[in-house]
Amino acid sequence: MSELIRQILKTTTYRPLDVEAVLDEGKKSWCRFDPRIGYCPRTIELKDGQDFCHTTYTYEPAGHRKMLNYTDRTCRINTYGDSFTMSQQVSDDESWQERLAAHLGEPVRNFGCGGHSVCTAHIRAMLMEEGPLAAEYLVLTIYDNDHVRNLDASRWIRTQWNEKDRPRDRAWPLHGLPWPHLRWDLAQGKFVERPAVAQSAADLRRLTDPEHFYNTFHDDQIVRLFVLQKGGEARFDDLEQTAEALRIKVDFRNPSTRPAEALRFHLAYGFKSTEYLLESRLLPWCEKNKRHLLVPLTYCESEIVNFLKGGERFDTAFLDFLRKKNIRWVDGLQLHKDDFADFGCTPEKYVSRLFIKPTAAAVFGHYNAMGNAFIAYAMKNAIVDWLNPKPPAYRG
Repeated sequence: MSELIRQILKTTTYRPLDVEAVLDEGKKSWCRFDPRIGYCPRTIELKDGQDFCHTTYTYEPAGHRKMLNYTDRTCRINTYGDSFTMSQQVSDDESWQERLAAHLGEPVRNFGCGGHSVCTAHIRAMLMEEGPLAAEYLVLTIYDNDHVRNLDASRWIRTQWNEKDRPRDRAWPLHGLPWPHLRWDLAQGKFVERPAVAQSAADLRRLTDPEHFYNTFHDDQIVRLFVLQKGGEARFDDLEQTAEALRIKVDFRNPSTRPAEALRFHLAYGFKSTEYLLESRLLPWCEKNKRHLLVPLTYCESEIVNFLKGGERFDTAFLDFLRKKNIRWVDGLQLHKDDFADFGCTPEKYVSRLFIKPTAAAVFGHYNAMGNAFIAYAMKNAIVDWLNPKPPAYRG
């Protein structure tokens, strides 16, 4: 087995210090262990906001973020997704859900969780929508990195290797606990959902043993794909077969181009998994249960800057899929491009007004309070057109 695989897994093995912070309710942690979806956020104050200010995250017993606007009215909009749904790095009342609710005149519930994939977000939606907080209108926000997260048995391995030089002098926020994930099953010829490798607190604690961690993940398909992206050696026979089955052209045989090819395949594989989740899971469920689905697409700073400069977007095939399947969606890149037309600054300056740099539990930068207000009002027309009857602010 590749020496780089051993090095990566040794470096990213969960530390007892970090795991115990998650499992012990008496200790400060931004998330709690949940074997069904890996983890859920919990109430905490973090120094991760604009100008390094403290932000307040408050969560209700059911798992959604505290609602402040029109809580006396019936909630018919539930939002699901990752940190951009969660509105990470801003306080409760600065989320885009609260800005939108304040404008519409009705509440908007926030079930976002930082770091989650489309797969885990859809599982959380299915769990919540069977209960007393079910809503007629479901918003599933998809961030540009969420597609590849669908495939991770442990996203922690990828993110922590990329951040391996950051100091670890105290407990570190875990944002990549093992969770359910998708893989293409060659024998069955279809995507299958695989359970989390940690089904209990005891399972999670065992993953703090370096040898057990290595034995669990050393032949994991996505770990091997990640190693290829980093220029290391790993077997790729099943990756080639998966690419052929999904009709993704890729060449793993040329060592000089293999890292770039592995990265390109990883993204295409991720898109295919999201398409499967929408077409085979969410859309049939929504039709059966008379629910309405909206998919806003959100993007990191670099993708927005690239698009504003006239660069090609990486997700055109996915947009074609959304159109083909008649899925109602909102294009975050186009919203920013339309807004940027009114500014005379550089794309970098424009984006810096709306984003906070990553810190604390955040791996990527997120919208600041101004950015959340922007996206709420930019999506407003799509939301109003979608709702029937119209929200209170638009009736009569």
